[in-house]
Amino acid sequence: MWRFTFYLSIFSYGIRFLWSTPWFWDTRQCWYNYPFQPLTSSLYYYYIMELAFYWSLMFSQFTDIKRKDFLIMFVHHLATIGLITFSYMNNMVRVGTLVLCLHDASDFLLEAAKLANYAKYQRLCDATFMLFSVVFIVTRLGIYPYWILNTTLFESWELIGPYPSWWLFNGLLVTLQVLHIIWSYLIIRIAYKALMRGKVSKDDRSDVESSSEEEDTTSNSTKGNFCTSSNGANRINGHIPTGQWAEEE
Repeated sequence: MWRFTFYLSIFSYGIRFLWSTPWFWDTRQCWYNYPFQPLTSSLYYYYIMELAFYWSLMFSQFTDIKRKDFLIMFVHHLATIGLITFSYMNNMVRVGTLVLCLHDASDFLLEAAKLANYAKYQRLCDATFMLFSVVFIVTRLGIYPYWILNTTLFESWELIGPYPSWWLFNGLLVTLQVLHIIWSYLIIRIAYKALMRGKVSKDDRSDVESSSEEEDTTSNSTKGNFCTSSNGANRINGHIPTGQWAEEE
């Protein structure tokens, strides 16, 4: 619930802020007059909130139940924190806000699906997860490379030319794209299983189950319907991986 609240709030804040900015409608505005671009208070607070949250994810990852994609998540958090810090130090905050808002677009839907799963609203869980899958793939495999990478790799090269930190900045952005492809594969696999079984399947990233799941197994075994719930420790979205979903025996 905490993550759902944060993602929804920060995404709403980001859309409201970016809607009135010129670079939201024309990405070439990210590079005009660079690096002499003013840092407004709204932009500053947007960056600080996002950076603080991703640092919290970095630390909490070591106390959560360990997943098979622990290393991938660790790399994601490092890349994200590095990008936020690096872009702030180099005043690349305009394109940075676009990256942040785009990544937040799907995260709150995943957390909403987890909440529905915990509350045992299976149909709502399935529908929300499918909506999340579509939004994630469209934003991470479609909009991100054609909108974000296009402006950071090509438009910036044309308008300001490459310089030493330009290579590091784009290297981190490309690293995120690789992680997007890996997670999209995992999401598609879960969605395919859901279509075959009629409900969202269990996330097979983890060999460890939470105690609440064992209680659910015991309470539901007499009903002939085996429904497990996840601990919701991690997320998909540069950074957030999926939770463990209900599965029929």
